[in-house]
Amino acid sequence: MAAVATNPTAPSPARQRKERLDRGIKVRSEDIYALNSWRELAYLLAPRVLPVILVLLLGFGAPLYWQRVLLSTMVFGLLAISWDLLAQAGMVCLGQALFFGVGAYIAGILNHYFGITPFVTIPLGALGGGLLCTLLLLPVLRLRGIYFAMVTLILPLMIERIIEATKIFGGTEGISGLTPLPGHGLELFLIMAAFWIALFGFRRMMTSDYGLVLKGINDNDRAVMSAGLNIYRYKAQILFLAGSTGAFAGAFMTHAYQFVGMPVFALDYSILPIASAAVGGLGTLAGPALGAFILVPMSELLRGFGGLRIVIYAVLLVVFTVGLPEGVFHFLRRKYTQFERWAEVSK
Repeated sequence: MAAVATNPTAPSPARQRKERLDRGIKVRSEDIYALNSWRELAYLLAPRVLPVILVLLLGFGAPLYWQRVLLSTMVFGLLAISWDLLAQAGMVCLGQALFFGVGAYIAGILNHYFGITPFVTIPLGALGGGLLCTLLLLPVLRLRGIYFAMVTLILPLMIERIIEATKIFGGTEGISGLTPLPGHGLELFLIMAAFWIALFGFRRMMTSDYGLVLKGINDNDRAVMSAGLNIYRYKAQILFLAGSTGAFAGAFMTHAYQFVGMPVFALDYSILPIASAAVGGLGTLAGPALGAFILVPMSELLRGFGGLRIVIYAVLLVVFTVGLPEGVFHFLRRKYTQFERWAEVSK
């Protein structure tokens, strides 16, 4: 048989791969904020302004039932933001119900036993809840990983059992008949303002030098300590901020539903913020908030399926986490700020 000659220098078929490139407006505006037109300004403002406008339209234009759903969504959004804030500082929390429940009980006790107006009990519940939770967790700030998470999971369960055993603050029946906020419109405006202030304020904080230190603690706390910084002071500060955010959500819900009891320490207030962060995307603050806006209304839409509701809900959670492991927010941001093209792969 005759051998077939091959030329090793002959060009082979070009191989290609898909590459992602930042859009020009993103490159120019990333650090130096150089804008060429009003169109580019609108490109930057759209992801920030349109969600605010959409929530306002839904809040004041939707039926009353869905307005209440939106209210609950933003409450869970605050809990998800506070969870992600702690996670970015290296503190994985499994007990957001601790913040929520302590803030709820402080506001309910002040209103029921002392007759203080909700306009005072809500901020006192937020600040007092953040301070009390910080003091409770202060001795375990040196714990890392699963050990800190286990303590945060146990504390709300302990407080719940103490209330049940001692029957203080209404025991298992709770405290009802609390003073509501004057008007449903004011309730919506208050929770919307708190939600957007927390989201944009904390996102701005995490891009500052202070936020870089917190991220450094998460990445390599030993390196931060070797730079002469007291990481436990930073952890206590961020714990107070996250605790106050979660306690505000609890204090607000106490007056929105005119009731406070043992259910405020339920696992739902701990699990759903984590699920929201997983679905929306970790490490962005906006991702967990977006996850809450997906999961809470979805739960209400599935209410008509009865017992199958949990099964369908779990399947959808698996679809989200497997199909978009990076999170919905990361996916949307990448599609908005980048474009893809095919490029030849050089040898």
